Amino acid sequence: MSNKTQPQQAGVGGSPEPVIVVGVNGSDTARAAADRAAVIAAALGARLHLVSAVKASPSSVVRSGGDTWFLDDAAETQTQLVDLAKGWTELQVTTACPSGKPAEAIVAEAEHAHAELIVVGNKRMQGLSRVLGVVAAEVAHHAPCDVLIVKTIR
Repeated sequence: MSNKTQPQQAGVGGSPEPVIVVGVNGSDTARAAADRAAVIAAALGARLHLVSAVKASPSSVVRSGGDTWFLDDAAETQTQLVDLAKGWTELQVTTACPSGKPAEAIVAEAEHAHAELIVVGNKRMQGLSRVLGVVAAEVAHHAPCDVLIVKTIR
């Protein structure tokens, strides 16, 4: 596994494999999204790229709307990503722990990897009109590719 990916064209554009980026943060919602992304990656023969945003400073919790993102130092987060990836031995899995806000980090990694798909979980927020988590909504708005928002709340 690598912490950085080299820029490449997605599978449709001519490189050997498509790339699926999934945002993870240690939550059950993110785990459900990652599991769904792994199923899709296996079916497509795609590389699964796990992304978790970190802050330069030690651990902190960031709340954005109804979402809670745990921003840990890069080493701890990288260890968590590697542990998560161990469950998908049949897949090629890469990881990244970029600094920054979660949605911006996910979108930037998707651009860098020339991803064909970004997968994120939804998280219901308070209020009748809010049905997506803030991060999912921001990713969907700014993504350079298709976005799958996994329904993680039943």
